Amino acid sequence: MTTNAQMIERRTRLLGPNVRLFYDDPLHLVKGAGTYVWDADGRKYLDCYNNVPHVGHCHPAVIEAITRQASQLNTHTRYLHENILDFVERLTGTFGPQITSAIMVCTGSEANDVALRMAQAITGKTGIIATDKTYHGNTTAVSHLSTRMPPIGGHGGHVRHIPAPDSYRPLGGVPGAAHAQALADAVEEACQSLIASGHGVSGMILCPFFVNEGFPDLPSGFLDLAIAVVRKHGGVIIADEVQPGFGRIGTHFWGHLKAGFAPDIVTMGKPMGNGHPVACVATSFEIISAFRKAFRYFNTFGGNPVSCAAANAVLDVLGSEDLPAKAVVTGEHLRAGFRKLAEKHDIIGDVRGSGLANGLELVLDRTTKAPATEIATKIINDLRQRGLLMGTNGINYNVLKIRPPMAFGIAEADQVIAAIDDVLGAL
Repeated sequence: MTTNAQMIERRTRLLGPNVRLFYDDPLHLVKGAGTYVWDADGRKYLDCYNNVPHVGHCHPAVIEAITRQASQLNTHTRYLHENILDFVERLTGTFGPQITSAIMVCTGSEANDVALRMAQAITGKTGIIATDKTYHGNTTAVSHLSTRMPPIGGHGGHVRHIPAPDSYRPLGGVPGAAHAQALADAVEEACQSLIASGHGVSGMILCPFFVNEGFPDLPSGFLDLAIAVVRKHGGVIIADEVQPGFGRIGTHFWGHLKAGFAPDIVTMGKPMGNGHPVACVATSFEIISAFRKAFRYFNTFGGNPVSCAAANAVLDVLGSEDLPAKAVVTGEHLRAGFRKLAEKHDIIGDVRGSGLANGLELVLDRTTKAPATEIATKIINDLRQRGLLMGTNGINYNVLKIRPPMAFGIAEADQVIAAIDDVLGAL
């Protein structure tokens, strides 16, 4: 059998250097089912990380839908086909009345790229605002939104970054209304800068649950002041639902519903097809019409019959297995267990999340809240050796990111709690 070292050498030669792998000892995965994956040696791992297999690895209903449609027809959307119409009609029905239409694409990056152009088309402006520790994809346009890896030549004069909200270390040092006002003030400053530069304000893009920023615990309505500022200056609001959407947060089907606002444009990606590459941009008929007039856009694979069959099957499973409601119960159980761990282990500074999007913020000292970034990296590698897969995120990469397939249940949650307890106790 090929060793991992041989495979890594071959991978570097064929794919190029700096193509990231998870863990100090990378995994060679060969099989997945439900909430588990197996490596080439037959070892089983509990997947606490992947939201791509949203309803579970290799879900039979999704596999059957893909196989059935692939055996009949697969082509692009310049031919009539009911799959895309049925899916978009069903999808837009999960939103508020302002969302009526959609463009199907293949990835979240493409979705966000299109969303930025929609904002330009409807406003006639090019300036865009994003949080400073986020990630919205890797096309040229959306790569300018992230400060994690600055693009060659800088972020461009049309982008302004605002501080990501942080419930553990709130802007201005005070939680609640003062924190929300501080964020709104930062947005106002960004808008004024864009206006002065001549770009104007096309909009603001954000993940409504701020997953990459570490799941801050923010009350409904927290973003109202900031959103009002953008709209006052003529901009639109783009909600990137790639991570919190499709019931992951349990209490609401979409992150923006939990946050308490109605976006003008919604983008979706990874979870939509349970691993099949399908993504979407949903918006109003007015905005989609402005986009269609301003840009000539066609996506060969976006909305193909097989992709739409997969996406429809995911919606079927979410409903038939009542997975969002299950996520509420499992998530509450997880966080209760984590809070008990925090009573034993001082390194846990904060526990937060909703449904099956949860975080444990690790700190060197609870008083100073100094981030335990290096220890967090060690912990996820130790957990990997114990058969649990998870990652880190947050502003300082010191938040354990627990974002498993929606099939996750109480038994899996107990396994996670026990494993983290063991690893923290061994530090």
